[in-house]
Amino acid sequence: MVTLRQLRYFEALARMKHFGMAASACAVTQPALSMQIKELERELGVELVERRGNSVALTHVGQEIAGRAESILNQVRELSDCARQHQGILAGPLRLGIIPSIAPYLLPVILTEAGRHYPSLDLQIRETQTGALVDELIRGDLDAVLLALPVQQPQLEAMELFDDRFLIAVQSQSARDWEACDLRTRIGQERLLLLEEGHCLRDQALQYCHIANMQARKALGAASLTTIMQMVAAGHGITLLPELCAEAEVDRQRVALIAFPEDPPMRTIGLAWRRTSSRKSDFAALGHLIQNMRQSEAA
Repeated sequence: MVTLRQLRYFEALARMKHFGMAASACAVTQPALSMQIKELERELGVELVERRGNSVALTHVGQEIAGRAESILNQVRELSDCARQHQGILAGPLRLGIIPSIAPYLLPVILTEAGRHYPSLDLQIRETQTGALVDELIRGDLDAVLLALPVQQPQLEAMELFDDRFLIAVQSQSARDWEACDLRTRIGQERLLLLEEGHCLRDQALQYCHIANMQARKALGAASLTTIMQMVAAGHGITLLPELCAEAEVDRQRVALIAFPEDPPMRTIGLAWRRTSSRKSDFAALGHLIQNMRQSEAA
């Protein structure tokens, strides 16, 4: 009989195309994973993978079985989620993904408030870039993701939480030069310091500034906002900084923040989950918790 363990192992192998990596992801030894894959092939009577040393390629039928295995595993997760609802709102484990331009600034307060209001909640955090989080959410490895909206995938739905306006961060010594100029024009004349490719914050900054030339895109690819703010403080360029990040990242003696006088660019922060999830009441409660936090901080 085909087992859920075999399907989990095969789904990981189909996704990673590598026995060692799949075994690590499943927290088992490589021989144990390989044995279960062979048992699954024997049970189904078909060859699922072409073995090429440590790496693999899926056969044609293997590709179809991998898709069905993923669907079955997602349904099993939803079954567990459905049962968990009877434990009460925000009880038990909840796997939350969060992007790096939100996590350091919002996560500590979320954990504190969640622990105070929902003591039986086990919030498990995964921080990485948007693309990886969305893939993991669709696959069922995460329950919900806190990110910048919109998300385009039809399998997901989202709840808007709050707007986070952008500010212009410049070296303090040059702040006066910005007072009487057209901000958008001036931004286009400056070296714009950006996060590396893959961060949604980079794409948002380029979009808001209408910058498409390759020189601006290649100016800097930093891994963190902290690096960018140190570069701004030293006079090596400017950046667009979300207000959410300002308190933690800005040295007010070295960096000045300039607000757009009208129609400021902003990002919308939201919570996304699978449409098929049975934990929507949990996600709504978590979303309202975050909204209340933001309102308390603004008051």
